[in-house]
Amino acid sequence: MPKDKLTNWKEVTLGDVCDIIGGGTPKTKIDEYWNGDIPWLSVVDFNNGYRTVYKAEKSITELGLQNSSTKCLDKGDIIISARGTVGALAQLGETMAFNQSCYGLKANLETTNDFLYYLVKNSIKELQNNTHGSVFDTITKDTFEKISTFLPPLLEQESIALTLSCLDDKIELNAQMNKTLEEMAQAIFKSWFVDFDPFKDGEFEDSELGKIPKGWKVGTLDEVADFSNGYAFKSKELLKTPTDDCYHIFKMGHISKGGGMNINGTKSWIKKDQCGGLLKYVLKENDLLMCMTDMKDNVALLGHTALLYENDKYILNQRVGLLRKRNDIGIDFPFLFILTNYYRFIEDLRGRANSGVQVNLSTSEIKSSLLVIPKKEINEKFDKIVKPLFSKIFKNNIETERLINLRDYLLPKLMSGEIRVPLEKK
Repeated sequence: MPKDKLTNWKEVTLGDVCDIIGGGTPKTKIDEYWNGDIPWLSVVDFNNGYRTVYKAEKSITELGLQNSSTKCLDKGDIIISARGTVGALAQLGETMAFNQSCYGLKANLETTNDFLYYLVKNSIKELQNNTHGSVFDTITKDTFEKISTFLPPLLEQESIALTLSCLDDKIELNAQMNKTLEEMAQAIFKSWFVDFDPFKDGEFEDSELGKIPKGWKVGTLDEVADFSNGYAFKSKELLKTPTDDCYHIFKMGHISKGGGMNINGTKSWIKKDQCGGLLKYVLKENDLLMCMTDMKDNVALLGHTALLYENDKYILNQRVGLLRKRNDIGIDFPFLFILTNYYRFIEDLRGRANSGVQVNLSTSEIKSSLLVIPKKEINEKFDKIVKPLFSKIFKNNIETERLINLRDYLLPKLMSGEIRVPLEKK
């Protein structure tokens, strides 16, 4: 961008435009510090690519806040991971505290939190390139002083942030809609196949999984679906940005905590002409992908599945398992997806995992997982009810990917002044 077109923009560092606040952790052995009213964030709570974080897995008490180095950030403030998974970024949807692996960022008078979020987002790669540490990649407060950027006048900042936030708002709305649709499908599944509500007036019989409707049976996952492992791609073969003729590598990062597709998952691609003989690993619509490994100290994804909504876009990486329906009794992908993310199924599967520094699921244990197998006519009725819900989820996911691509295309151009936006008049 020619300098004369940025006359009103000034060069600053990220450290110039915000206050950088460190986090902390109350002592975990003091019960009075935990399970209070103050949400307490760690990177797992916002490492999903969405702009806003609304909740945390853990919470602390006022006493825990007072007796530790953690601080409270206000609604609208920014949080960024600074250690390990460097660069996960979010804006707070409510007041929250946070741990020492993150920094809180508060905009000063030269900018706003909304614009600061996109300013930092546009600088993530530079921040990641300035990490240090022998064990974990780490950024410090000084790192923010090394990252130069341009700051437009405040009115233009607001217009840029509004343009980008409109896209992010729709992305997050789609995510919330999908959550609601999944919850509806899960509620029907639980009513039919766990609580047996529609069948309570009929006869029941004993089984390995308790009483089930007469005529149903208990079987294994292997009886209703094929299971296979992914391929061990070499890291030197992978691309960091996509080309016109490549596959997206499906990794564990594409599986959301609790199950479902993480559209903002890991970014690795491979050219199709390097995949000769690997067509069996190319994924299809309605495939289920299961996480087969996790860290022992933070088991969050193990056993959970994502459901694919596009053909021939992804190719499967190792330590992710592929499930495809294989039966003549009407059990299809909605049943399998909800089953494999149901808490009892997950608890049983994890209880049979091999434990070490990493926790691993074996193919044989996955295949031998028990499930209740209903009659064919019941499965077909269930499909007719829930498949339209998943059809809406698929459409939302496709739209979300387009919105993400548009946002990521516009972000650097808006932040450099290559594309200018109309100013919002007050």
